[in-house]
Amino acid sequence: MADADLTRPVQAVRELRQAVEELGFVALRIVPWLWQLPPTDRLYYPLYAACVDLGIPFCTQVGHTGPLRPSETGRPIPYIDQVALDFPELTIVCGHIGYPWTTEMIAVADKHAKVYIDTSAYTARRYPRELVDHLRGRGRRKVLFGTNYPMITPGQALEHLGELGLDEEATELFLSGNARRIFNV
Repeated sequence: MADADLTRPVQAVRELRQAVEELGFVALRIVPWLWQLPPTDRLYYPLYAACVDLGIPFCTQVGHTGPLRPSETGRPIPYIDQVALDFPELTIVCGHIGYPWTTEMIAVADKHAKVYIDTSAYTARRYPRELVDHLRGRGRRKVLFGTNYPMITPGQALEHLGELGLDEEATELFLSGNARRIFNV
């Protein structure tokens, strides 16, 4: 995944194009709390347009911050909802499940065809019940496995996967199928 300097939008778009076209990157990832700018800030918008043109997802962190930084920029509503409305062709992958706003995150993913949730930074044992219920049912094509490696290894993240009660299809989509489709790999 490529990263970008939001304070230099024109240069950021050029670097993103180079990363995708010449280096084989498959997504852009920006963590809003690092920039102290919500995803609706105007500095993101040239990058969103470039992601659409390049056919790559925009990946971001949603939910509270682990570090002692303000969490406001990680709210699914209004931020991710508004970006998805402004850029309906943009694929958005929201990492860290949106906790403590997981229900909001699920609602935004349900509302927008191209908004997804990834489970990075959480082990299967820590997934909120509403996310597990979503993954078992209508959200099976909307949730992707993630780890936050090296803080959480894949083995640690999946240790209690069997306790989630996923059927074979939901398990395959969660562990690889959704990511292969969304990242076109």
